[in-house]
Amino acid sequence: MRSLYSKFTLTTIVIMLGSAVIAFALSNVYYQRNLKAENDLKNMKFAQEITEYITTQEQLPLARYFEHIASIGYQLYVVDETGDAAFYGSPFRDQTLSTTVQQQVLQGKGYHGIALFPKEFFVTGFFANELKNTVGVPFEHDNKQYALFMRPDIKLLFNEIHLLFGWLLLLTIVFSIGFVLVNTHFLVRPISKLTFVTKQLAQGDFSIELDIKRQDEIGSLANRFTEMASKLEQLDDMRKEFISNISHDIQSPLSTIRGYMDLLQGHSLTTEEKKEYIDIVNREIYRLSLMTKQLLLLASLDQKTDLVEKKVFSLSQQLKEVIHQHQWAMSEKNIMIRYSFKDVEVNGDPQLLYAVWDNLLSNAIKYNVENGSITVSAVDETKFVTVEIQDTGIGLSHSEQSRIFERFYRADVARTRDIEGTGLGLSIVQTIVKLHGGSVRVRSIENKGATFTILLPKM
Repeated sequence: MRSLYSKFTLTTIVIMLGSAVIAFALSNVYYQRNLKAENDLKNMKFAQEITEYITTQEQLPLARYFEHIASIGYQLYVVDETGDAAFYGSPFRDQTLSTTVQQQVLQGKGYHGIALFPKEFFVTGFFANELKNTVGVPFEHDNKQYALFMRPDIKLLFNEIHLLFGWLLLLTIVFSIGFVLVNTHFLVRPISKLTFVTKQLAQGDFSIELDIKRQDEIGSLANRFTEMASKLEQLDDMRKEFISNISHDIQSPLSTIRGYMDLLQGHSLTTEEKKEYIDIVNREIYRLSLMTKQLLLLASLDQKTDLVEKKVFSLSQQLKEVIHQHQWAMSEKNIMIRYSFKDVEVNGDPQLLYAVWDNLLSNAIKYNVENGSITVSAVDETKFVTVEIQDTGIGLSHSEQSRIFERFYRADVARTRDIEGTGLGLSIVQTIVKLHGGSVRVRSIENKGATFTILLPKM
């Protein structure tokens, strides 16, 4: 019983049987509380009509008359004042009836045995073929007192109905179980497919195919599962690319350092050559150090473990500090900086947001042209603070704009071969901004510069 198919089938059948038992119990309660008294009164009225007819017919043959009444669907028991008794119609299963009851009816008192029949859970009383489950009325014929006890002959009245309902119940159960089995099969089959493709995913096979065209919750689950598999495949490709990129980006400066260290061990180098080689080694060491710090920062940001410590601070003041820090770099390339912002405050982590502006301004300088310009603006809006950093640099192609936030991705090497970088800065920018509930967008025209727009919630 471990499979979903077996569990669902068994559960459905148990629910059907349980529902039948509950329905029977409620029907029994309804009979006991409402129908039993009505049934008693109805039979009592018919019995009284029979006895009234007898009293008006002095020459009426009682035995023949009672046989006629029994033939139309009643069970009768007639007893006179001397104790002589006779049964008419189908025999009672239980012919027990107290002498006290018989004497009370002979003395003129009616007997409501159907209404007084004991309450039982699985026997409604309507089907109890017992002499005490009758109604009793007195009558007089030929100056002699009689007591008539009667009840409907259920077997005679409903014999064909019994068979009809019996077959109906049997066929209902058989067809219900059959439909449950078929329906369960079609319900469980897509789940079995999902289980199979889950095993494929666990083994690293992302090329799954689910031909589930349902429009219900299972169909929706299959669609989401297919989307998840596609995203997992993309993540796996990104992981492989990440490993490849980081291996290359670490190996490249290490190879450079090793090569120049071998050259520095030579004895025929001039002082200027040694200085040049040492500068190159130092730059590569700095690049490795920067890459290590950025990787550690990204790892921390990915974990999201209480890293963001928000507080309200002056964003405009922080932007000015970043600009002043890069003043010397802009002077080297004769880049003109323009900025315009009033006193703007934001609720965020000052250190992390400082890294955002630092990365964006560094890129604006690094990828700018000689005698270019940079414009920085901050606008305090209703719910957001918008920061824009625009440069007049080499810009980005359309394909590059869709990938610049990927880790280790760098723009066209042919255009940026003289520019050092790790390919992690913009990934850090996007991660920090998202942690603050904001967004970052880029607009760029190749060879005409780029504009980065950051939206941060104010509170």
